[in-house]
Amino acid sequence: MAYFRCEWISEALDMATSAVVILPETGDLARTPVVYLLHGLSDNCTGWSRYTAVERYARNYGVAVVMPEVQRSFYCDTRSGMKYFTYISQELPKICRRFFGLSAEPQYNYVMGLSMGGFGALKCALTNPQWYAGCASFSGALRPQASKVLSQAEADAIWGGGANAGPENDLFALVADCQNPPPIFQTCGEQDGLYSVNQAFAEHLEKLGVTHVFTHGPGAHTWEFWDDSVRAAFDYFFGK
Repeated sequence: MAYFRCEWISEALDMATSAVVILPETGDLARTPVVYLLHGLSDNCTGWSRYTAVERYARNYGVAVVMPEVQRSFYCDTRSGMKYFTYISQELPKICRRFFGLSAEPQYNYVMGLSMGGFGALKCALTNPQWYAGCASFSGALRPQASKVLSQAEADAIWGGGANAGPENDLFALVADCQNPPPIFQTCGEQDGLYSVNQAFAEHLEKLGVTHVFTHGPGAHTWEFWDDSVRAAFDYFFGK
């Protein structure tokens, strides 16, 4: 596998930003599945490659992996002006297609993430389901303001005042309104503080008839759990 730490200027963010990219060294990149793998609140673009064996899992299936940087934005176009959702969902794939020759065809595109990144992955897939062949959320912070992981100042900067984060950030409403959502692979440890909201979301998907898998069992909000989760997601989507 080829490993890149990339720096580029984002027009959506109006600043330089970073990403880690892992690519197969053989084969046609235009026909290679690509996973946009999103980090959590306290991480950056290096977390997945530092703390998990995602490069090895990607090698097993010949998958490209793009791990971008979004700070503590909750993958939102923030009220303070930083357009992180626009960057992740629209600009980043175009950059990667131009630089690396990755495909724009939905059958080759997947989005996954942990915690805050699980929220971001689902938001991408449910806002633009026609762009993705699959989505995975690991220990997702699926009701962002209710997770209470941000200070009030941070929440105000991202969502502004008020009691909720807006309809565009309500995953339960997004999936109910979504036409033909891609298959969803969801995990959460039963000792994780986010387990109850993940269980509720899985039950919501079941009622709506969305194609999904919810894997749970012993586990907390840890890299050991997320390493197992991303391996399982790759097995689910690419091991068929």
